Amino acid sequence: MRFTTIFFDLDDTLYPASSNLWPTLKVRMSLYMRDRMGIPEQDIARLREQYFREYGTTLRGLQANYSIDTADFLAFVHNVPLRDYLTPNKTQRRIIASLRTRNLIFTNADSAHAKRVLTELKLDDLFQTIIDINALAPYCKPMPESFGIALKLAGDLDPQSCVMIDDMPHTTRAAREAGMFSILFGRDGTADADASFTDWRELPEILDHE
Repeated sequence: MRFTTIFFDLDDTLYPASSNLWPTLKVRMSLYMRDRMGIPEQDIARLREQYFREYGTTLRGLQANYSIDTADFLAFVHNVPLRDYLTPNKTQRRIIASLRTRNLIFTNADSAHAKRVLTELKLDDLFQTIIDINALAPYCKPMPESFGIALKLAGDLDPQSCVMIDDMPHTTRAAREAGMFSILFGRDGTADADASFTDWRELPEILDHE
């Protein structure tokens, strides 16, 4: 295996989309926009979609267009009982623990949320560091600048030695354009990644054949 570093996305990657956690977080984003920021409810869905397309995340769009307390937003959105949504996966843990790479979290969430998720999944000892939305400011995935920041923070400036695993095709496409080997999680086959998998047991073979 030629890779030295693997960047793992967090939400809907280290746990399955079927957990329903991410839809819950999106509801809380909308509640924050309505109740804390006074944005008319009928505008929220449109704005969130617009901000996602233009800025990469709802938060970055809100920062660009409103005065917002970023820490308060992130704390509010992530204030959910994770145990109601997440279940540790022993096979996933075994596979990640067996990798002979430096493993990092690369997320558009904040580190507090990432640490809570990793603890709930019993994966918190398997990752060297967390590169979060605050470390990426003013950028976020899938902006090209975010990958440069991630590589620098990881101490590995050779993208060809790095892997990005993410559930979003636009992120795996951007990672590949940045020179990384990109792997899409959660669906089979895509033109937007170098490989894909739905079962964690497939990951070592993908890495070993590259």
